[in-house]
Amino acid sequence: MSPVKPETLISEDAIKKRIKEISAQINQDFAGKGTLVLVGVLKGAFIFLADLSRELSIPHSIEFIAVSSYGKHGADSGAVRLLMDVREDIEGRHVLVVEDILDTGYTLDYLISLLRARNPASLSTCVLVRKTERVQVEVKIDYLGFDIPDVWVVGYGLDYAEQHRTLPYIGVVNP
Repeated sequence: MSPVKPETLISEDAIKKRIKEISAQINQDFAGKGTLVLVGVLKGAFIFLADLSRELSIPHSIEFIAVSSYGKHGADSGAVRLLMDVREDIEGRHVLVVEDILDTGYTLDYLISLLRARNPASLSTCVLVRKTERVQVEVKIDYLGFDIPDVWVVGYGLDYAEQHRTLPYIGVVNP
């Protein structure tokens, strides 16, 4: 991995501002509906989930799920595999899937099908960034941070070969 600093695509300030806007909308949409279950998709969504959850004023709990959809060499195979499931029963509960990136859409489509089969009261999605040029499966996103071009992004939970996840901004690398 090159020691070169990734070029900033989305600044730390822009991310913070957008999270405040998204959380305000979630607070409004789920007010009075009981405890919202936030399901963070590991590993990439952990920073986004933490910051988003700290901005919520409504009752909420946090669960994690882990999937794998990338084959060797970073190529998206389209096949999604469940690595770790949520621990709590979500039947009859309001659920918000929190994902770092929507690339092809296969992963989020898989998660929606998996979780919908468990009969939640509602199932919504929140995605930090979407690569509109790469989407192959149309998936409804209820809360979207940013649309981005088809570049490899790192930072704010996103990585390249497990590097750059903890950058406070989203940057571009050329692997």
